[in-house]
Amino acid sequence: MLGQELTKALTSANATSVLLADRAAVDITDADAVRRAVSRLGPCGVVLNAAGWTNVDAAEAHEDEALAVNGTAVGVLASACRRSGAALIHVSTDYVLGALMLGGAVRDVDSRYREDSPTAPINAYGRTKLDSERAVLELCPEAGYVVRTAWLYGRHGRNFVSTMLDLAAVRETVDVVDDQVGQPTWTHDVARRMVEIGYQRPRPGVYHGVASGEGSWYELARAAFAGAGLDPERVRPVSTADFPRPAPRPARSVLSQDRWADAGMSAFGPWRDMLARAYRAGTFARSAR
Repeated sequence: MLGQELTKALTSANATSVLLADRAAVDITDADAVRRAVSRLGPCGVVLNAAGWTNVDAAEAHEDEALAVNGTAVGVLASACRRSGAALIHVSTDYVLGALMLGGAVRDVDSRYREDSPTAPINAYGRTKLDSERAVLELCPEAGYVVRTAWLYGRHGRNFVSTMLDLAAVRETVDVVDDQVGQPTWTHDVARRMVEIGYQRPRPGVYHGVASGEGSWYELARAAFAGAGLDPERVRPVSTADFPRPAPRPARSVLSQDRWADAGMSAFGPWRDMLARAYRAGTFARSAR
């Protein structure tokens, strides 16, 4: 989902000498293949890594396999980038952070996670991604970037918004949890910002690549219905307890974007405006049923 958008963003930015490597071209768990690919770059090179094990629930039962992709392989990638002098821009997740023990209804700007907030993942996926963050920051201290993002949706791949629209086509009502709060974010904007980092090379470290504001899954579902010309009243609120999952999720995961300003770059806009732009761009069909 994000890799496809990165390809478009690189094209829009008129990037030259681009190697677009999918899994068939460079399997990130193949250390030799990774080293060979990165060795073609020099000090002016930039690696944008969108590879990852993203099945959060499956990671609970297959943490070693998830770690091989999300952690160990990224360590090899970071070492190769340090050796070549290339910058590394790596995608991470809000799940590396601890769960603020606040109910989903609490909306307090002071409870946002900062870029330097302590990490304390509550599920296997978060643990494996934290391993990758440490590898990037420790092995590439001069040119390593971690872009934490969350609640992604976009034109490509499976995501919450497209799932809601698929369900709308076959169900009269849809039940969605209203006690988990986060920041719905369009892959298009994350990809453009990652490419921007590659060109501008701000201070290395952690950046939060999420929309501003906050909303629950229930609120996002209603906005998705409305954007497609459907009646948002067809979305009904339920609690997380009604939909038990193998991997625990934080009730509230809201990230600050303070570091963008420090780097002289603008923060991401409000999530509702972002979703509206996604619809205007034709990311999703405007009506389902």
